[in-house]
Amino acid sequence: MENKAFSSFVDFMTKHTSAFIILIAIITIFVPDLFSWVHGLTQTLILGFIMLTMGLTLSLNDFKILLSRPVDILIGTCAQFTVMPLVAYTLCKLYGLDNQLAIGIILVGCCPGGVSSNIMSYLCKGDVAFSVGMTTVSTLLAPVATPFLVLMLAGERVDVDAPSMFLNILYVTILPVAIGFAVNHFYGGNEKFEETKKAMPVFSVFGLACIVGGVISAVHPHIVNGGLELLALTFAVVFSHNTLGYILGYSIGTLFKFSKAKKRTVSIEVGMQNAGLATVLSSTFFMATNPLSIVPCAISCAWHSISGTILANLFARKDEKTNS
Repeated sequence: MENKAFSSFVDFMTKHTSAFIILIAIITIFVPDLFSWVHGLTQTLILGFIMLTMGLTLSLNDFKILLSRPVDILIGTCAQFTVMPLVAYTLCKLYGLDNQLAIGIILVGCCPGGVSSNIMSYLCKGDVAFSVGMTTVSTLLAPVATPFLVLMLAGERVDVDAPSMFLNILYVTILPVAIGFAVNHFYGGNEKFEETKKAMPVFSVFGLACIVGGVISAVHPHIVNGGLELLALTFAVVFSHNTLGYILGYSIGTLFKFSKAKKRTVSIEVGMQNAGLATVLSSTFFMATNPLSIVPCAISCAWHSISGTILANLFARKDEKTNS
């Protein structure tokens, strides 16, 4: 009975991730000290734990899928690391963003796919194996691709320590994912381990909420000073960036004549970024001199989960209407 209740709780939290993150964000705006402890090393460790939970979902079969579908993965990954960085750079010019906000949105654009994109692909009956493959490959490439792209697109605005960023991404993404994969490889199938693994999505949701809360706590004075104008401008850029990612991702799938399931997956994978990683990178490398750079990262953390859920539901409802 307890296991059934807990499973229901896990399902509920997974499906309502965006609502929970929004709630935490709103509460933190009014009680900014609530997550003031989430900064620096603590923030990095929380993101590392989230990436560890991703690693726990990976098995040798997932890597076999990568090897069996190299063209699909190549197209999807190239889309991931071209569409979002270039759209971010273009929006910075169109909106006339100052250096601080521009750095933040470019960081988001240059990060790999979000971990929760796999859940969204599942909810909308996309190609889940393809989604896991794209997320895995983009995450593995991130230590090299993300610093390089940030240097190319934001180097004119701010000094970018690409080598240090490479090591930071390596420690906070690749190492935890590798540990999670190894643990799953050796203990997968063990009844107690499988039960423990089922709880991981909930802890990931709480971890992401803590990161968002910590960011809002850190930038609260700047948000208060900037007022609604700052929030409105930043959200407009984040919304445009995210939405164009979905549209262009789907268009790329259509261009290469992907199936409906694969087009949905490319759309979600391209549009949803690992904004938690962008948040950690911003706080580690840019926040001291450009404190507002973290605001687009924080808003992206919340909004990408919300929009991903909305898009997955729209795809699912379209199927229901077609089948009815």
